[in-house]
Amino acid sequence: MKKLIAPAFLAMTLGSPALAMDLTELTDAERAQFRAEVRAFLMENPEVIMEAVGQLQQREAEAQAQADFSLVSDNSEAIFNDGYSYVGGNPDGDITIVEFMDYRCGYCKKAFTEVEKLVNGDGNIRFVVKELPILGEQSVVASRFAIATKIVAGDEGYKSVHDALMSFNSDITPTTLKRLAESFDLDGDAIVEKMDSAEVTAEIEQTRALAQTLAISGTPTFVMEDELLRGYLPYDQMKAIVDEKRG
Repeated sequence: MKKLIAPAFLAMTLGSPALAMDLTELTDAERAQFRAEVRAFLMENPEVIMEAVGQLQQREAEAQAQADFSLVSDNSEAIFNDGYSYVGGNPDGDITIVEFMDYRCGYCKKAFTEVEKLVNGDGNIRFVVKELPILGEQSVVASRFAIATKIVAGDEGYKSVHDALMSFNSDITPTTLKRLAESFDLDGDAIVEKMDSAEVTAEIEQTRALAQTLAISGTPTFVMEDELLRGYLPYDQMKAIVDEKRG
């Protein structure tokens, strides 16, 4: 067999299904030589491997972004207007940001000040909070308490408790949560009693089901208009995305 593996031939061979099929008909000796030529080429040009990996990662990222776009579009009503999640910022804002969060999540706590800065500084962002407790029993207890507060004391009470829980670093128990409620002149007994209600359970289960549909496995996860953004985002990056959405 002649020496076939020049860079151009290698590119055509690896990129062409027809040629790849022809390679299966090589003799054992020809196949061994082919493999040796490929190895030699890659050893002499290792940057080709990194280039191929980079191209693959770019294609995978583009495919994921397109899949996420479709997920948001297909589930937009449940994401943006579920009828139970807290809506803050400017309810009539021209941009909506949704955050799936957990009170025990360190990155959620880090994102909290960034999101507050963005929403308060902008003045025209509608901000929706999705309670997604995924980090153990204390996460569940905290979310139940926050949702119960919203039901018992309304959005203003919820916002006070939500903000406090985002900076709360002690063990989360019904006793500590009751004290927290009372520090805001809220009815701690009524809130604690409401925590295990079917209404609270239904909200958590619906949000978990939505998260599963959206393939959300971690917090924080954001939805900014038509875009699903997984993980912590610093203020500057969030602001740049908002500006881009506004065009």
